[in-house]
Amino acid sequence: MKNLKYIASLIVAAVVFSCATENDLIDLDALSAPTNISALTTVTQDNTGKVTFLPRGEGVTQYEILFGDGTTTAAIVSPGGTVDHIYKEGVYDATITGKTVNGKSTSVIQKVTVSFKAPENLVVTIDNDLATSKQVNVKATADFALFYDVYFGEAGKPNPISANNGESVSYTYQEAGVYTIRVVSKSAAIKTTELSKVFTVTTVSKPFTSAATPPNRQASDVISIYGSKYTNVAGTNCFPDWGQAGQGSSWAEFDLNGDKMLNYINLSYQGIALADNTSIDVSGMEFIHMDVWTAKLQKIETSLISKTGERPVVKDLVANQWTSIDIPISAFTSQTGFTVKDIIQLKLVGTPWAGGSVFVDNIYFYKTATSTIGMPLDFESSTLTYPWTCFGSASFGAIPVSIVTNPDKTGNNVSDKVVKIEKSAGAQVWAGASLDLDAKMDFTKGTSIKVNVWSPKVGAIILFKTEVSTSTKDGNGNPTVFVEVQATTTVANSWQVLTFDLTSATSFKTTNAYDRVILFPDFNVAGSGSTYYFDDIKQSN
Repeated sequence: MKNLKYIASLIVAAVVFSCATENDLIDLDALSAPTNISALTTVTQDNTGKVTFLPRGEGVTQYEILFGDGTTTAAIVSPGGTVDHIYKEGVYDATITGKTVNGKSTSVIQKVTVSFKAPENLVVTIDNDLATSKQVNVKATADFALFYDVYFGEAGKPNPISANNGESVSYTYQEAGVYTIRVVSKSAAIKTTELSKVFTVTTVSKPFTSAATPPNRQASDVISIYGSKYTNVAGTNCFPDWGQAGQGSSWAEFDLNGDKMLNYINLSYQGIALADNTSIDVSGMEFIHMDVWTAKLQKIETSLISKTGERPVVKDLVANQWTSIDIPISAFTSQTGFTVKDIIQLKLVGTPWAGGSVFVDNIYFYKTATSTIGMPLDFESSTLTYPWTCFGSASFGAIPVSIVTNPDKTGNNVSDKVVKIEKSAGAQVWAGASLDLDAKMDFTKGTSIKVNVWSPKVGAIILFKTEVSTSTKDGNGNPTVFVEVQATTTVANSWQVLTFDLTSATSFKTTNAYDRVILFPDFNVAGSGSTYYFDDIKQSN
């Protein structure tokens, strides 16, 4: 079948750190089938059996409903629309189908109970949500009922929220406090059944700022379990539970403006398990690090668990702020008979037991770096890896940016290794590459940057940029604290040193923690397949 494609959008971005080619088209054939198909079914309380269907789902452009009572023609309903149907008393299997624009569909069977008896044996559960402040979850079930209405009792919000019998409904209050919640269970009968309960709505204490961003590290110097800074061990299960749900303990992944972190709720003990039959050797590491936020817990016990046992270390916590914890590996190995060569699990225990929740981020083992990526950069190290990242949809072949043998050992550059960036045909005018430093720049060494550049042409603008990688991100995900300075090549096919005076940029401040180097070859010109080389990036006065 011929692929149908529509123009979706054209996004103009200053810098996007990705080597993948941007695709401004949506392939309709690639759209998945609808998900989460259901319907809210309500019935009038007049013994007529008039049921209203409000179908729901994700990725749906049209619904079809077969009522399950012998009616052969399906009702067609648009998203957000409803349809009515008259039933005789009984229990029916309605089929609700959601369809996408490309014709894919998902169907579910939903029972519809139509009874002219009033609901009986009404059971209502009301709970504060464990992860969301001031959110209350209600669930009501009753014999003969089709649905129920919940009046949450908040001033200025008189209208109820409806849910199918036996399903849950949630509501978030503006303020914590005491409210009267009324549940009215309904069937097709004129008479309804209801229950009211005075309920205390509570808040969930949670952080409003992220933990400090971990420093840049060489991959060989860190083993990451959870966090966004480093590559995590694959297959890690952050909620094996170990039977603690019965203690009232639970787990969620909390998202703070795009920064995800673990949330262990009412922490008795919870833990993290590596993938089945997997263990890690952390004997070469010096510390385990984690960042912990809590409003109530006084202490947290961290245990490393090997195939032969476990050993705990307890640390104090400071309420309502992030506590940065670094535990020496020796604190575990000094406990008799314990090895860290085959760690399979980590366990966290709260004090007091099940007495509060914690938010945990940046769990990793690390060691002091034997060598680091920092200024000056000459790319001659045999032990360091230089993780350059390309952007601008430039085609660099299998290796986006490469450290290569100097192709022109003449003039002012006879070093062995240099950085090669190919601005391939069709690359964006802002295509280039970036490198994270393991430490911020020290401007006592100079506020100008010198770069040895090999350009295939005269007049190529080379843009040098440095960023504070941990600064607030803009709408494209790029740091908002940065400096950009340009210089122009004056020779072709030969090495020359270009100078970038950072003080010429009004945004430059020596107090900023600049820790990223970015190079834009032939800036403001679309790629034409030309190759540029860079070397000896260093500071000067």
